[in-house]
Amino acid sequence: MITALAGGVGAARLLRGMVEVVPPGGITAVVNVGDDTDLHGLHISPDLDTVLYTLADAINPDTGWGLAGETWRVMESLGRLGGVTWFNLGDQDLATHLYRTQRLAEGATLGAVSSELAERFDVGVRLLPVTDDPLRTRLALAGGDGAGEVDFQEYFVKLRHDVPVRHVRFAGADESRPAPGVLEAIDDAELVVVCPSNPVVSIQPVLAVPGVADALAARRADTVAVSPIVAGAALKGPADRLLVEMGFESSVVGVARWYAPWVSTLVVDEADASLAPAVEAEGVRCIVAPTIMSDVARAAALARVVLDARR
Repeated sequence: MITALAGGVGAARLLRGMVEVVPPGGITAVVNVGDDTDLHGLHISPDLDTVLYTLADAINPDTGWGLAGETWRVMESLGRLGGVTWFNLGDQDLATHLYRTQRLAEGATLGAVSSELAERFDVGVRLLPVTDDPLRTRLALAGGDGAGEVDFQEYFVKLRHDVPVRHVRFAGADESRPAPGVLEAIDDAELVVVCPSNPVVSIQPVLAVPGVADALAARRADTVAVSPIVAGAALKGPADRLLVEMGFESSVVGVARWYAPWVSTLVVDEADASLAPAVEAEGVRCIVAPTIMSDVARAAALARVVLDARR
């Protein structure tokens, strides 16, 4: 069994490539929920949905999130009424959030709802939120007392992640528990894969749930990560800036240093081949391969490299 830690578009693309290489039923994705938000009375789980839609070949190819062939009539009508529209929800996508919110109100756990949605979308990969409990990524913005602290989606979408951050915390983490199956998936995995997700706000919230970091540290020898940083920059999102703001360099060396306590192997792009010795100086084995997943074939090729790293 393969267990993958996942959050964001890069993770979804690697998982989509992985199902071309191994049977989907042999993969468990433990997904970040720190990005979750409540808006319009709905529980929205962006990372779970991006993984879900990508694996179902239903993702919007232009945005990397949401559903293909989407329409926006509800948002257009809401805007005319003066409602909140900075977080754009497509008409089809709304159905997912309505269903999730309904089932949670009926007493179902987030994990149970994720499993139901995976079945509805005919996704064979097992999708597990890292916790069923409330967990929210909060970012303290730089710039003085007036800047304050914001939820992840306000930072990422409303502010377009174009503001400096001085601190990140995971509200609710201390009181949370791993969702059923999460620790077992890590313990029993033949290989643990850290997808090319933002280390600060996609992977660190997963580790913040009590018990998860210890379980991963115990599997360090069997854990392979893919760097989300290529030639010093993030392909998508603010991973490069956040690494620097958290005191790490924006490079594959910075990623290796962040992951070194619990990751034994890091896959880096060919553009960073010259940094392989510096990565290994951090105590992490380095594998150089093409990591930019511009289509499913390239994602599958990267998945093969990751899976072969266990041998």
